[in-house]
Amino acid sequence: MMGGVVGLVVLVLDIVAIVDALKSSMDTGKKALWIILILFLPVIGMVLYFLIGKK
Repeated sequence: MMGGVVGLVVLVLDIVAIVDALKSSMDTGKKALWIILILFLPVIGMVLYFLIGKK
């Protein structure tokens, strides 16, 4: 049960990070790289995006 809740939270935060990346002023290549990173490494990619990618 707890794993499902954690998975849902990660999914929601990943979606928030992807939408934020799409709305950002970064060039298309950087947006694509961040989105790929978030999709393939959901937790690590999201954390890195919010720490490094978001300005």
